[in-house]
Amino acid sequence: MSAPLRRHRVYVAVVGGQTATPRQRGAAREVGRAVGEAGGVLVCGGLGGVMAAACRGAREAGGLTVGILPGRQRDAANAHVDVAIPTGLGEHRNALVVAAADAVVAVGGEYGTLTEIALALNAGTPVVGLGTWGLVRDGRADTGVVVADDPVEAVALALELCGRAPGRRARRPGETR
Repeated sequence: MSAPLRRHRVYVAVVGGQTATPRQRGAAREVGRAVGEAGGVLVCGGLGGVMAAACRGAREAGGLTVGILPGRQRDAANAHVDVAIPTGLGEHRNALVVAAADAVVAVGGEYGTLTEIALALNAGTPVVGLGTWGLVRDGRADTGVVVADDPVEAVALALELCGRAPGRRARRPGETR
């Protein structure tokens, strides 16, 4: 007798800076908790700052965390990563973080976060922003990054945008509710 098929779990990448403010770390922890509570798999770059905070929140909620590491050392992962994947690719591993995700939530961030946002948008993967980069194209706000007001809304929007949860229509940059 074969094992029953498992329902596909949603994979949410949480991206943000390794250097993060206390506010960003708190928001990332709440994002991670919401991913875990939704039964999702949290994917990140596996290091500190936003990544560690998000993993901590997901694990506190019983979620699974995957860290796709820039180096070759598995033990470089933060203490809250369940599955550490060393790549030896440096910042190029950002493409793998995004490729593994059904949706991306960007919390704050540095230039590496900006690359992950761009890679996701280019691949058609939905991106929700929480205090992160705003994009402008030809002098107009680019609406690719959906803006969230708080961590719980960010995850709800991410799940909605990748077709994994019913909910409100996503708000685009510059739009008020």
